[in-house]
Amino acid sequence: MPTVGVKRDLLFNALGRTYTDEEFDELCFEFGLELDEITSEKEIISREQGDSKASGASDVILYKIDVPANRYDLLCLEGLVRGLQVFKNKLEAPRYTRVSPTTGEVQRLIITKETAAVRPHAVAAVLRNITFTKERYDSFIELQEKLHQNICRKRSLVAIGTHDLDTISGPFTYTARPPGDISFKPLNQTKEYTATQLMSLYKTDSHLRHYLHIIEDKPVYPIIYDSNGVVLSMPPIINGDHSKISLTTKNVFIECTATDLTKAKTVLDVMVTMFSQYCSRPFTVEEAEVVYPDGKTCIYPELAYRKEKLSGEFINRKVGISEPTEKIAQLLTRMCLLSQPTGAGDEIEVEIPPTRPDVIHACDIMEDAAVAYGFNNIIRTTPRTYTVANQFPINKLTELLRQDLAAAGFTEALNFALCSQEDIADKLCKKISDTRAVHISNPKTAEFQVARTTLLPGLLKTVAANRKMPLPLKLFEISDVVLKDESKDVGARNSRRFCAVYYNKSPGFEVIHGLLDRTMQLLEVKPAREQGYHIQAADDSTFFPGRCAEIFVHGKSVGRLGVLHPDVIGRFELSMPCSALEMDIEPFLGHTAETLLTHDVPMRETIKHIPPRQGHSQQPLPGPPASTKTVFGDLKTPEGLKALNDFLVDKSYVEGFVASQADVAVFDAVPSTPPQTLQHLRRWYNHIKSFQTDRARLPTTKTQFVLLNACPSSDHASDEDIDLFGSEDEAESAEMARIKEQRLAEYAAKKSKKPALIAKSSILLDVKPWDDETDMSKLEQCVRSVRMDGLLWGQSKLLPVGYGIKKLQIACVVEDDKVGTDVLEEAITAFEEHVQSVDVAAFNKI
Repeated sequence: MPTVGVKRDLLFNALGRTYTDEEFDELCFEFGLELDEITSEKEIISREQGDSKASGASDVILYKIDVPANRYDLLCLEGLVRGLQVFKNKLEAPRYTRVSPTTGEVQRLIITKETAAVRPHAVAAVLRNITFTKERYDSFIELQEKLHQNICRKRSLVAIGTHDLDTISGPFTYTARPPGDISFKPLNQTKEYTATQLMSLYKTDSHLRHYLHIIEDKPVYPIIYDSNGVVLSMPPIINGDHSKISLTTKNVFIECTATDLTKAKTVLDVMVTMFSQYCSRPFTVEEAEVVYPDGKTCIYPELAYRKEKLSGEFINRKVGISEPTEKIAQLLTRMCLLSQPTGAGDEIEVEIPPTRPDVIHACDIMEDAAVAYGFNNIIRTTPRTYTVANQFPINKLTELLRQDLAAAGFTEALNFALCSQEDIADKLCKKISDTRAVHISNPKTAEFQVARTTLLPGLLKTVAANRKMPLPLKLFEISDVVLKDESKDVGARNSRRFCAVYYNKSPGFEVIHGLLDRTMQLLEVKPAREQGYHIQAADDSTFFPGRCAEIFVHGKSVGRLGVLHPDVIGRFELSMPCSALEMDIEPFLGHTAETLLTHDVPMRETIKHIPPRQGHSQQPLPGPPASTKTVFGDLKTPEGLKALNDFLVDKSYVEGFVASQADVAVFDAVPSTPPQTLQHLRRWYNHIKSFQTDRARLPTTKTQFVLLNACPSSDHASDEDIDLFGSEDEAESAEMARIKEQRLAEYAAKKSKKPALIAKSSILLDVKPWDDETDMSKLEQCVRSVRMDGLLWGQSKLLPVGYGIKKLQIACVVEDDKVGTDVLEEAITAFEEHVQSVDVAAFNKI
């Protein structure tokens, strides 16, 4: 969002009253703005350049205000004050008019056909008898810069030129010439330069060098002359010094050259409407005539007012309020949109002024009505539709893989999604044209030129940055890559990839291959050529010849693994062998990550239809329970209904996360539709009511929420039906309970004798000493002295590391529920005199 800096005292003086910082912050919020910062020029310079540079700066308080990017009318003090005063009903929105010159002819701007090659469009207007002060002049210049950076897209679409009309004479000619044929004295310079010399001069200018590329490579440059051949400007670079405006300027000629005519009209309208209030006839703008190469003539500025009609019901429904048509018209008028009811039902006629080019749809008008009404004044209501949140299947699979890959001894890395062209092409021995990469049109740095098409460069750069860490380095990443895809509406798609690298003194292809097998085991894909996965030799310039394999799952290629080519390793500034694995994990979902898995969404259980027995008619669905008494209280009373409403404040259902028989039972206990005041209960009631046709299919309940009456009344009940003493039934119930408990005890005893399945894992540990003087036999004794329930030590051997140093490689078998790798590593590294570090070399489930 653009930020407008205004002097606090000047702002308050224009508003006609003084506010505290808190009051003005609240006013900005009500108007849809944000007071971003309260500072001063001195404080800004001190913060950015140091206290020494800020010694002579002003201490005047500045308000930094964030405004919406499409509200061009609020980018200066004049528009901001005008909008706030209309919003507070202190001022009526002014009406802007285009007038003809009182004396002399209309100023004309003639466009020649040569401009078609660079900037074919131009518009113009005159601010007649304007009065500038220092503050007004600064605001005028600052608005030009704000527009240049915003709607003008850094002058690439529109460039604004302002000139002292009394120093030049019309008609004016807008043409294009070769740079060597253009010569004039540019703004704030003391001598004339050719256009070619100006391009060289401004290459070191901190402000203008950003605009040189717009016309630098063009065969001709745009230029504007007056009738005497005086250069007004060379858009979009610089104005001429001859026609520069000052505090004494009375008549301002404004021209806008552009590649987009609509944007040029908008910019011109904003410029003249904001500062026409300082003319001798406020809010009037003198017209100018623009003649096109084909002879067509247009009068500018347009200052067009247009009218739109919409219904009050539309605004009430979209905003969530209930206001009469007259009130809505008043709200819109406060936002500088003059509105009034037409009398045809609830129809409202809205007039859009030339200062509001942001209003292009009925929704924009509705938004302004919501701002004027006050977002804090809109009553919070529960949405009529609601859903059960669920994790994307691709993200769920990613999280599961991340945990198990970390348990396998690999460290996760997270790299940037953008990279350089060199990273995904030259460094991997590939051509950029073969990568299907999405290019950034205007990259800020060479490091972020394209969206990555592979995760491998990021991991290799991470390894290069951590070369001093103890070997081996085992890294993995599961993230998205971006690939071109013409079938998508945006021309590209995301693809979730898994990549792992092993960097050591030996290539370690068997480690990467083992990681692939472990990953497939986790994904429940068996090693088989047709119905599982397999690898076969492949050629890839990124990998060493003969050391690359392609991964196939169900006959489809999903990735590759192998030993990286020495050229690739060298280009990433690495010096040791490296093996890598990269594959697509989306095929393991059965479809792309953009599609939801329906079986992951909580679904209502289905109950198989059981046909009625012969001789028995099918029982009708049970009617409402005889009782309204529930665990929440009696639902016939307001207290009971309120208790249920409070219970449902943060719940969608009475029990669990899907509709069940518990909801049906409580629904039947509610005697009638709940009132509007109990919004949570009413929301739940309407939702459960929608299940009436298949309520019998809802899952059964675990808890009884409705309390049945002790003595249900019946018109057909007789005295014989009431057992006042309950002797035989109670005795029978007690006997049934005893038999049930006995059978449960027998089942529990039988189940306890069945041996439980014990999950075990085989772990291979690398235990490294401090130096070559460490007693390795003593080190092994220390390791084997670690005793834990569920731990069994196996064979061991000493392997050379380098420079006479050896490491102990020892195997063990652990019970997963009793011994974890973290606990085991902590116990071994406790022998600090002998052990430097412990790494998990291999981890396999038994």
